[in-house]
Amino acid sequence: MSEGNSDIYFECVRCGQKVSLDNLLSLPEIKCICGFRVLRKVRPQSIKQIKST
Repeated sequence: MSEGNSDIYFECVRCGQKVSLDNLLSLPEIKCICGFRVLRKVRPQSIKQIKST
């Protein structure tokens, strides 16, 4: 497993709990602690700036 996986987080759609990819891979099923199976990937807070021409 690579070192970059710890920067990837998923958020439960129902309760909002954030879980890292490493924790998800260690579980037997991919689901939240509340039992819901729908997770979305959390996007980084950085904003891309593009230079105008």
